Amino acid sequence: MSGRRGGGIIEATVFALVGVVILIGLGIWQLDRKVWKENLIATITARLERAPQPLPPPADWARLAPDSDEYRRVTFPAELLPGEGALVYTAGSAFRPDVQGAGFWVFAPARLAGGSIVVINRGFVPANRKDAAFRAQGTPQGVVDIVGVMRWPDKPGLFTPQSEPQNNVWYLRDSTAIAAAKVWDTNAPFYIEQESPVPPGGLPKPGKLVVALPDNHLQYAITWFALALGLAGVYVTWLTGRWRRRA
Repeated sequence: MSGRRGGGIIEATVFALVGVVILIGLGIWQLDRKVWKENLIATITARLERAPQPLPPPADWARLAPDSDEYRRVTFPAELLPGEGALVYTAGSAFRPDVQGAGFWVFAPARLAGGSIVVINRGFVPANRKDAAFRAQGTPQGVVDIVGVMRWPDKPGLFTPQSEPQNNVWYLRDSTAIAAAKVWDTNAPFYIEQESPVPPGGLPKPGKLVVALPDNHLQYAITWFALALGLAGVYVTWLTGRWRRRA
């Protein structure tokens, strides 16, 4: 009987120690994530606050990278290709608080002065206005001066729906995949989130990006540490009771 009791204490002790170590580790990980998130927010904010600079020339595109170039504000003259566009579904955006409700981003190709093509996210259209007829006046004629932000394609998540090229609907802001499906001849590794100009008729609706990323990592860390403390308290209470009963 005493052997079984001793074995139960040993098993409970191992379980409690492993649980506490895991919970503390999760708390420390959340603190590391907090530092990472704060640095990310500071970096993006600094880049978005800078005045727009000329878009790098196509010869430099292969050397651009997200770590050093994403969220750079740029400006360039380009001509939007008429009759072209792809719809990317969105339920909202952490960078566009002016976008409310479900709808679509309108991705379209634009030709630069030298002939190169760059893909532009021209802005948002509500779900009930996805039909091209609602934005018939939205494609300006000729060359326009575009101001926007450089972004890199999104990567699919575990629950990202399969895109529907046959219906001209995508569920991921992947300009590379969209350009390949639509046969837009571009080698740009990025796309442009358009800030201005606002097109005739107002749709699609461009807008300036705003950093509104959630930073709840401190709360998560406190929760994990509290759970570790609670587990340790339960173990000590249980062990004290066992010792008293044996005494």
